[in-house]
Amino acid sequence: MLKGENIICISSIDWNFVWQGHQEAMSTFARNGNRVLFIENTGVRGPRIGDISRIKDRIKNWFKGVKGIRKEIDNLYVFSPLVLPFPYSRIARWINCHLLLPVLEKWMKVMNFNDPIIWTFLPTGLSLDLISNIDNKLVVYYCIADFEKLVPNPHKIRDTERRVIQKSDLIFAQGETLKKRCEEYNTNVSIFPFGVNIDVFNKDHCPRLRPRDISSINGELLGYIGGIHRHLDFELIRFLAERNPGWTFVLIGPVQAEISKIRDLQNVVFLELKKHKELAGYIDSFKVCLIPYELNEYTETVYPTKLNEYLAMGKAVISTAIPEVVSFNEKSGNVIYIGRDREEFESHIKKAIKEDDALLRSKRIEVAQRNSWRRRIEDMSGLIEDEIERKKSDREAMWKENLVNFYRSARRRVLRLSLICISIYLLLFKTLFIWFLASPLKISEIPQKTDAIVVFGGGVGETGSPGKSTIERARYAAELYLKGYAERIIFSSGYTYFYNDAANMKLLALSMGVPESGIILEQEANSTYENVIFSKEILGRHKWRSIILVSSPYNMRRSSLVFNRSGENIKVFYVPVEKSEFYDKSAGVKLAQIKAIIHEYLAILYYAIKGYI
Repeated sequence: MLKGENIICISSIDWNFVWQGHQEAMSTFARNGNRVLFIENTGVRGPRIGDISRIKDRIKNWFKGVKGIRKEIDNLYVFSPLVLPFPYSRIARWINCHLLLPVLEKWMKVMNFNDPIIWTFLPTGLSLDLISNIDNKLVVYYCIADFEKLVPNPHKIRDTERRVIQKSDLIFAQGETLKKRCEEYNTNVSIFPFGVNIDVFNKDHCPRLRPRDISSINGELLGYIGGIHRHLDFELIRFLAERNPGWTFVLIGPVQAEISKIRDLQNVVFLELKKHKELAGYIDSFKVCLIPYELNEYTETVYPTKLNEYLAMGKAVISTAIPEVVSFNEKSGNVIYIGRDREEFESHIKKAIKEDDALLRSKRIEVAQRNSWRRRIEDMSGLIEDEIERKKSDREAMWKENLVNFYRSARRRVLRLSLICISIYLLLFKTLFIWFLASPLKISEIPQKTDAIVVFGGGVGETGSPGKSTIERARYAAELYLKGYAERIIFSSGYTYFYNDAANMKLLALSMGVPESGIILEQEANSTYENVIFSKEILGRHKWRSIILVSSPYNMRRSSLVFNRSGENIKVFYVPVEKSEFYDKSAGVKLAQIKAIIHEYLAILYYAIKGYI
């Protein structure tokens, strides 16, 4: 059996769910000296109302650990990740990958958890992302179910499962049907149905008395353990219970489906999920054990874990004719009773109760022992060790080719990145694209005689340096004033670089002949939104209703959006700086212009989120 390896298990169930092969295999590996990180189910379908309790449990489990990781037993750690529950959304998948990977990488670094074997039960896109982004020694896909039959959009999981199969070094399949499907994309497939822990399911270790919650039930007990899900044949159970009131049907496990068809029956008892080590005591109390599954597309590939657990206790098993159980029965000397219809199922129960004896019980136990988890895991380990050795030999034999391929791949990446950079450069600096992008930002109207000219300071403006943009705006506003378009200029800016922006604009206007009495300063605004709000207060005090707004060509669109929202009863003429150095197409595109345009679009988005526009 494997020893001294690091194993990441991407599970399709949670650790505290019904005990199955997921927990059995990983806890066995941990006990044998391997270190295991068990990642709980990240989902194959979208959330439903019935999942609320599971979501609450996941949140509780996340807080139990550090970033969701906790130690469960020696050598075994459980990761309860918080993810967006939309497994087929590309955005959610990208977000989930970036939520999980940093946590995993940090934990692996702290734990020196290098070169792991990745063992996945889930064939989803997120599993594929983890496989692709974690350096690993080997990838194993354990195909235990036909997931296409469990999701509303089967084509989506079909594609990701195909890619998981192709990326896997080894495939373990529950049965022949799943094996054939996997072999379409990977020939390295072996059949490994779920086994049984003989140490747990052992009649000699069971308590002599019935468990307390079924001790008062009289008559024959017929039992089922496992999830009470939609694939159970509830009509079959009702048929049997109504015709045989002396039988009591004990169903043990989490209720995962609507059970109204049988809830009213007096001789049907539902018991909550029990601890794994307690189940043997219940099975020992049953006269016969049941696998009452419906026959449908999903159960065509199902191999029930409970099958060998029942047999290990020497119990008679009556099952519907699901293909994997029928195949198992043919290979195991017909130790199981197969009911192909309701009447035959009922007849087999009566027959099993009547003919049960020590010889039959011994035969059942012998069959179960051949299907023990220890034997299964030893066989799996042998295949894994062989595959690791083969990959190691291949790497050593092909080192030269691999090195050449590495450098070729590196050159291709550099060339691809260079082409992208050149393309972006040409698009931005050698075409009209940036002017096309800038044009929606510019509003330019003919100046009209108004009550005031309002100038929004430039701060660092388009250049990234203080002063230059401010000078343009102040000079142009002074020219409009001297031409008689208004009797007042309002300079609005709280930006300060040695001196206040608004004060600097005033000095320039004074030098151009604008009288001090014609200038009003607003020195608090630190954004276009505040420019509008604070300027509007000044306009309101003077009862001015029309203005010329002077700012940069790029800033006009955002200013107009703010005025439309907050500048009630004010007529605004948008008159950007003429012949602005920063909007001159003849001079070619400058990096400062690109930054200014991007800044404006981001600012508009931010203002929309804040409700300013």
